[in-house]
Amino acid sequence: MTRQPERILTYVDTCLLMAAFRNKSERDWAAAEILEDERRVFITSDALWLELMPKAVYNKCTDEAAFYADFFGRAEQHQSWNLAVLQSTRRLAAAYGLSAMDAIHIAHAIDAGVDEFVSAERITKPMFRVLELPMTSIALA
Repeated sequence: MTRQPERILTYVDTCLLMAAFRNKSERDWAAAEILEDERRVFITSDALWLELMPKAVYNKCTDEAAFYADFFGRAEQHQSWNLAVLQSTRRLAAAYGLSAMDAIHIAHAIDAGVDEFVSAERITKPMFRVLELPMTSIALA
């Protein structure tokens, strides 16, 4: 019997999706590899959608909007706005010095029980201080 690869429950940051769409640099190619990894099961949220889709739609960037829509369509789980999760963002933001949106994304990822949060941000960003879940950066040093 062939052993199936482990599934990696993954929440990706907005900048990773934007990089994968651009697909022009090593960092962008690394982002695309994350999205193409068949072991990964993606979790999304209303916050992720809100950061990505409105500008692409408003600016009539149809290829970009289609790329994001495809990603959201492939996601196994979608985290809706949730008061308990939003309240936990206060604790995360204060404990780690996070920006509001980073705290919201990370809180959704923690609530979903993801195996990994993947970002294209440098590891010097406050989000990489978070201890509640594995944080990975594809940013080049």
